[in-house]
Formats: sequence, structure tokens, C-alpha cells
Amino acid sequence: MESYDLVIVGAGINGLIMAKTYLDVYPETKLVLLESAESIGGTWSEGRLYPGLKSNNLVGSYEYSDFPLDKFSLGIKAGEHIPGAKLHQYLQQFSTKFDLTRRTKVNAAVEEVERLLNDKWKITIKLQDKGTEQVIADKLVLATGLTNHPFVPTFPGQEDFQAPLFHVKYLKDEADKLIQSSKNVVILGGSKSAYDAAYAFATQGLTVDWIIRESGHGTNYMSPPYVTPLKKRLEGLVGVRFLTWFSPCIWGDEDGFSWIRRFLHGTRVGRFIVDSFWKVLTSDVIDLSGYDKHPETAKLKPKLSAFWHASSLGIFNYTSDFFALVRDGTIKVHISDIDHLSNHTVHLSNGSVVTGDALICSTGWHHRPAIKFLPAGIDAELGLPSRTSESEAQLVKRAEKEILARFPRLLDQPSVLQRYKPLDSNDGESAVAERPYRLYRFMVPAESIPKPSIAFLGIVLTINTVCVAEVQSLWITAFLNGRLLAQHAVDPSKPARQNLHPDAVAYETILQTQFGKWRYPGAFGKRHPDFVFDAVPYMDMMLKDLGLRYRRKNGWWAEVFHPYGPEDYIGLVDEWRIKDTQTKAKRS
Repeated sequence: MESYDLVIVGAGINGLIMAKTYLDVYPETKLVLLESAESIGGTWSEGRLYPGLKSNNLVGSYEYSDFPLDKFSLGIKAGEHIPGAKLHQYLQQFSTKFDLTRRTKVNAAVEEVERLLNDKWKITIKLQDKGTEQVIADKLVLATGLTNHPFVPTFPGQEDFQAPLFHVKYLKDEADKLIQSSKNVVILGGSKSAYDAAYAFATQGLTVDWIIRESGHGTNYMSPPYVTPLKKRLEGLVGVRFLTWFSPCIWGDEDGFSWIRRFLHGTRVGRFIVDSFWKVLTSDVIDLSGYDKHPETAKLKPKLSAFWHASSLGIFNYTSDFFALVRDGTIKVHISDIDHLSNHTVHLSNGSVVTGDALICSTGWHHRPAIKFLPAGIDAELGLPSRTSESEAQLVKRAEKEILARFPRLLDQPSVLQRYKPLDSNDGESAVAERPYRLYRFMVPAESIPKPSIAFLGIVLTINTVCVAEVQSLWITAFLNGRLLAQHAVDPSKPARQNLHPDAVAYETILQTQFGKWRYPGAFGKRHPDFVFDAVPYMDMMLKDLGLRYRRKNGWWAEVFHPYGPEDYIGLVDEWRIKDTQTKAKRS
């Protein structure tokens, strides 16, 4: 049985930067990445590149800070969305450049993770057509993210459907066959991937019946890439520090502007300003997108204000007008639930019937990893979604009291969600006793801090995906080697929270993970971290933990009004190595 210093599960955006960062700091590490797919890339792996797949982000905002995407070699122009195939190629280049390819095992699905008595981990891997094998890891990072284990509901009568029924994750495998042999397809779900699937088929001569559940969350917000009268890039706006102040955020004070946040969210005048900001932003996105310009496109308008949504915001990154396909009837939208299925037929709860040659489910993902954790009962200790204990329930009550006292606006939850019903009780959403991920800083089990050996990377959903992954990877590298603790120990004057006192850590973990339930009910905040304007202060918080400079702009004007992007985090690992050397010198 082979042993490794570090095992990383998942070789997507998060797993690759984790491996690169760790090797930058500890180059002699014996490290392996385990990837269940046939290639690296995660969301951008070769097997998931369905027709028309592109990044929401424009070129320049979706790349690693120290490995800029080479537009010339990839054949991409400035101002374009990045095709999925090009992103896959970029990640392949990254893997080759930093010698990660030989350290990666593909078609290696992790089935079990067992903690041993010496705090090491035994990992059971299923290899394609080769049985199973096991490895031992001194340290383990689970970087599978949240789009790894697709959720497909069970429908009454689906055994009689007699046509393909599959999750949108597998669209690449099915698309060509359906385009060649079908006339109509049925799509269920309101996410960006549902938009993509509808567009892919509608532009290839098929008609689409698109079902949006009446009892669901509704559709995601969709926006042009440039918004506001100033025509600013949307993904840039969410990184502007000035605009982050308008989002209630339980860790927002970490940006050092707590007085502004207290005014905006703790006073009536401030809350009026905040409400006005979100009203204008919501109205601007709706107007620019053109939802209300036709009765059929109006069916796709989100149910809630943008205030209650999170990273599920999508971009119209298509080569032609998506809504034109809705207006001319090529894509027909139905607001109804599915009652049952029969032969090639979907029966809706409003009495309507639609027929199709396939049913494609854009129905999200299981929020737990598809991995069995041992010994039995360890899930709660690892911070995984599980039943809430009585002692934890008391801390939850305390945390929610603090959340609502600091942000009274969150008391006024949207009433439309009272009619929400989960598709299947097995997805965890309907189990009121189930808790979200309980991870300190959304990365590590609170109970593991005295003996760091495991971390989770990539369970944060945000538009700032790559920047967050880079900072998280450095934080985890420091944590797993006891260097995060060393940084805190240098300054005993720091508050107990920053010195990782167990009681303070336990409460802060619940405070931050419970916040999403109140802040983003229109998204997935009650299950896992999912946020938009809160990413910059989140990265501030991690950089402060590391003792690094978190205000990284030149000058106060740029700091407040210029967007943060990958370019602002160049050289972060080198800064850390210098800082850590200084820390060691102080302690010696």
C-alpha cells in the first residue's frame, strides 16, 4: 500500500492550484491527485464539454494569477467568453507547466476515506476496469467541489418514459445523438446549464419544451456581460470593495471598514440606501436582459430580488439572441411541476402534456461528496452535512440571534419561498434537522485544528472562483503544516478568535456557516457557502489569518473603487514564504 505526504481528491480548478501551491512551499512533498474523470479539469474536463459551453467570465478574470491565459496560443480575443474546450486546454497547460500531470491519476474515483488511529487517512480508490487499490495519506485535501455528484429526481412513471432521461452533466455524451435523431427535447430546471442546453438544441433545429418548477426557486438571474450605464464588466463589479459594503456580510468587518458597514446595515438611513442600491441593480439587470419585453420571456424572470441570489447569476454568453428563440416559440417555457411520466410524455401538474425524445435534468447536485467516510459517525466531526446535535443547536440559536441583530434587513425573508418544495427528500434540503457544512473558514473541521490533517477545498460557490481557490490553497497549505497556528502565536495580543481558541472557533464556524441560510435563501446558502459580493472580504479574512497584506491596491481610490482580480494576488505564495521565514526567526 503506497503512502503519500499529501493526497488531493479532485483535479479541477481547485485541486490543481492546491497541488501547485503546496509544492511551491514544500517542493519535496510526495503528492498525488486523484481524479474520477477521464481527464483533469473538473467542470472543464473533456467529458463535460457539451456543445456551446463557455465561461461566464470574460478573458482575464478566470485564470491563475501566476499563469495568465495565453490568448494568442488559445485563439481567444480580449472581451470574449472562454470556450469550455479552451479552458480545458488552459488547465492542461497549467498542469504540464508545473509538473502536475505525472502526479495525477485519472479514472480514479475515491470510494472510501478512513481516518486511522495515527490521524493518517486510508483512501480506497476504484480504478476503471482495474478493480480497487488503497493508499495512505499523511494529509488529505478533498477538492471535489460541489458539481461532482449529479442529482436526478425520481419521477412517477419514469420506467414507462422509454426515452433518454439524464442529468445535464452528461449532455456531451448525448447531444450529438439527440440532434441527429430527435425533433423535440424536454428540459427541467432553471439554472445556467438549463439555458445552455436549451440554446444548444434550439440552434440545431430542434424545438425545446422547458419546464420551470412552480414550486421551485425559479430561474437564475441572467445578465449581459456589461452592466450599468458605464458598461462595466459584471464579474468586475462584484470585486469592487465599495460595492461589497452594500451586501450584509457576517465576516464583512474583516475588510477594515466596519464603521461603514455598521452605518449601512445597522441604521434605518443606511438600510434605505442599501435597499435602494439593490432595487436599482435588480431593475438594471432585468431591463438590460429584456425579461419584460415579451410575455414568454417574462416567464423566465426570477422570482426574487437580486439581493437574495448568490453565485448562480449567469451571463448571456451566446453568439445570438437567446430570447429570440423564446419569442418565436422554438423554446417554449412551462411554469409547472412534473406530475408523472409516460411513453415519451411529460404530464404537468397544471394539466398540460408535452412530448419529447429526451428529458434533460438541470436539477443540481448532491451537496455531500459521493464518498463514504469511516469510521461510522465521523461525518459530523468532519463538518459534513448531518444531523444537528443538541449542543450545536444552542450555538445555532446564539448565532442566529447575532446575525439578525446585526442585519435586521434579513428578518424580512421573501414570502414567495414559503411555497418551495424540494424535488426529493433524499437531496437533504427537506430534512429540517440537517445542517450545512460546518467548516472553519469554509475549509476545515473545527475539531481538526489541534491536529491538522484534512481540509475541504472548493465548497465555496462564488463568481471569484479562481482568486478564492488561490487564497484558500495557501491558507490550507499553512494550516496543514501548523504554520497558520504559528502565525497567530507570534502575536498574543490578538483576540482569542485569531488565536484559534477552540470555543471561539466552534462558535465562529457556526456563525459564518449559518449566515448563508438568512442571507441567500434564493440560492444554496443554507446548505453550503454561496455568495457574490462577499468574496473580497472573505479573501481579506484569509489573508489576515496568514499575516499577509489584504489591501493590495496602490492608493485609496484604487482600493475602494477598482475591481479586485487575479492580477492583485500575483506573488502571494512568495509573500507567504518570506513572512513565514520571519515568523520562524522571531520564534527561534
